[in-house]
Amino acid sequence: MLIFCIELQIILTIFVFDYKKIIKMQEIFAYSNSLIENVNLDFKRYLYREINWNARLIEILGSRGVGKTTLMLQKAKLLNSEKSNQAVYISLDDKLMYSNSVVDVAEELIQYGVQHLFLDEVHKYPPKIKGFDWSAEIKNVYDRFPGLNIVYSGSSVLKIYKGQGDLSRRKSSYRLAGLSFREYLLLNGILDFDSFQLSDILENHQEIASSITKKIKIIPHFKEYLKTGYFPFYNEDPQNYFNRLNAILNVIIETDIPAVSEITFETSLKLKKLLAAIASAVPYVPNLVNLRQELFVTDQRTLLRYLDFLEKAEVLSTLSQKAKGSKILHKPDKIYLGNTNYFYALNLHGEEIGTLRETFFQTQLAVSHSLKIPRSGDFIANDKFIFEIGGKNKTQHQIRDLNNAYLVLDDIENSVFNQIPLWLFGFLY
Repeated sequence: MLIFCIELQIILTIFVFDYKKIIKMQEIFAYSNSLIENVNLDFKRYLYREINWNARLIEILGSRGVGKTTLMLQKAKLLNSEKSNQAVYISLDDKLMYSNSVVDVAEELIQYGVQHLFLDEVHKYPPKIKGFDWSAEIKNVYDRFPGLNIVYSGSSVLKIYKGQGDLSRRKSSYRLAGLSFREYLLLNGILDFDSFQLSDILENHQEIASSITKKIKIIPHFKEYLKTGYFPFYNEDPQNYFNRLNAILNVIIETDIPAVSEITFETSLKLKKLLAAIASAVPYVPNLVNLRQELFVTDQRTLLRYLDFLEKAEVLSTLSQKAKGSKILHKPDKIYLGNTNYFYALNLHGEEIGTLRETFFQTQLAVSHSLKIPRSGDFIANDKFIFEIGGKNKTQHQIRDLNNAYLVLDDIENSVFNQIPLWLFGFLY
């Protein structure tokens, strides 16, 4: 009788354990399928076409709110339309991952026939073993399960993260920028038009601009884009858009950066003060001595490290006259906000229209081109093309004797000679 009771207890224990595993898998599939099935496929970001989805390990980084989650869910939906439940989406900051490791979950999912695993918010994953973070787990999954394709996404702050798993030789890495002006027009049903290479715009800007302005009055839409067009979630709640942008900035500084850099609460406060100081005078020509005194920072390297945090989080962008090594070691020559919408969220749009113009130009070109500050002009792209940014009455004075130099003018619809409308650079991606 005693032996029978012991055997019955063992059987019940195994049943309960398996039942819990089944429930866990049911929760994961239910959560994943609800998100995948409800994602809209009508509009896909530019990066969707550029990603080599056949790669076994894909990294997608980008600022908070630019659409990384939607991008992954769209691909998962198309995969599941070909074969049911072959793709699963998991957010690593979900409660399901508080007590389950990525390795264990992946191992079980494979038994259910899953071939594509989409992991979101990896920088928020709570490690289960000391010294074995999300990157070490993904490396383990990649090496152990060669039949599984993995796509993971995280904040752009991951560029400052030194993971415990070396994924550099395994991953194909991509960055998702905010909406281009072209994408904004497409998303809002205003205009469906192809993107252009920089060389196409420089050589054929008159024809391209004319073909677009024949279809729509472009300037009003461009003004609206500068204000509300960079993030794709504007239409979800227009009334609270700027409140949401301020919330994003707070989350980046209070949560995302500390998650990958182990900074203190006091440092996060200094990052906020640094952002406020720079935002009040962008494009900011930094006086590091004054900034150090304002933030009570004792050495320049620490201050440059703070700037590097904010730049990698895409809150700020810095430019220098010369290509340099680590930005932590060198003072930038100019500092911009990460995008024009932040100006309106921070109530800075009335300060200087020229700053909005330069920020837009910098944001659009930096996606695929190198930018520096030339001796004459505002920007030099790819060490070759010089651009002077201004309003429609801007003259050729600063670039008149330069080769490959262009005037980029706001408030004009069409091109003439080397004068190119500012809005046209919003069609680069």
